[in-house]
Amino acid sequence: MGRGAYALARVAVVVRAAAGPLWWAGLVGAGVGTLVPGLTGRRIGVTAGAALFLITAAVVFAVRRGRYEELARGASRAGRSVFLQDRAVTLRNRRRAGRWWLALAFLAAVGSSFAAPAAAGLATAGAGAGLWAKARWLGGLERRSGSLLWVRVDSVRRGPAGPDVRGYETTGLSAGDAAPGGARRRAGRAASRPGVSAAR
Repeated sequence: MGRGAYALARVAVVVRAAAGPLWWAGLVGAGVGTLVPGLTGRRIGVTAGAALFLITAAVVFAVRRGRYEELARGASRAGRSVFLQDRAVTLRNRRRAGRWWLALAFLAAVGSSFAAPAAAGLATAGAGAGLWAKARWLGGLERRSGSLLWVRVDSVRRGPAGPDVRGYETTGLSAGDAAPGGARRRAGRAASRPGVSAAR
């Protein structure tokens, strides 16, 4: 990248990155947990897990929504010198950075099954569902505004709405290779240079 250039990642993709791993780790952990009778018994453990799934999903979906909206309202147009990071690269980098937390969450889900079978696993899956719902919500914001939300890669260590993030940048809806909400585009790949795709 040239002088003054920096990389941007899609906000919705960063949010979505942990959703799938948490969902599957939680479901597998819950499945393994049902093989253990536990102190509470399977029925109580699964019932408690279902409640925790809903509660965790709702909390994860709701947390920092005001901060996301504030950053979206104050977003500025991306300059021609920025580099738009591919969806796959963002997912890989974020998942690699959080792999140890994911492993600990899985181990905790399995280990806690000796007390309440499947409960922690379903709570972990709920966190994944909440992140997925938040990415979909961000997609709604993007469609209504007619622009995609991006964040500087070097500021997302503590999340795309964390204290290190000073603002978002926007491009047109056709920029990059991810649709509104961070999902993979169904047809065709847009150019990655904002000077081309943001002008559409």
